[in-house]
Amino acid sequence: MIGLFGLLLVLHILAAIAIIGPAFVMPIIRRSVRTVGQLRFAFSITTKLAIIPKIGGAVLIITGVWLMIITKMGLSQMWLNVSFLLLLLMVVMIDGLIEPRMKKIIKIVSESQDQGNEIPAEFGLLMKKIVPMETAAQLLMIAILVLMVVKPF
Repeated sequence: MIGLFGLLLVLHILAAIAIIGPAFVMPIIRRSVRTVGQLRFAFSITTKLAIIPKIGGAVLIITGVWLMIITKMGLSQMWLNVSFLLLLLMVVMIDGLIEPRMKKIIKIVSESQDQGNEIPAEFGLLMKKIVPMETAAQLLMIAILVLMVVKPF
């Protein structure tokens, strides 16, 4: 029988997958569009999928804190402290920098309904500004994952 620790650990890992999966797939979907119709469809999908990382993030934090409590680890491990700082930085990047810009892009695309099949030029310029931020957020996710698995210090 799986104990409380095992159950929390499984939920914690599943929550991490719920965050990491969409964070890597959604930008690829958005970057691969070639027509306005594809772009609207991609935004429709990514908007619907956006709830998954939010739920996963809440579960991740709750199970992470609970695991720290039952193992009596607290914030005594440097790898855990660094992971928290990177997580906070990642959340600020996604919620404060990427999401507001994506909303602006979605608005531009929705307003260009009658302009044929060609993607507005402004879309490409705005996406080029977001790509480095998305890449940085993805690298932060990888760093956090490595810290959680390897626990180097």
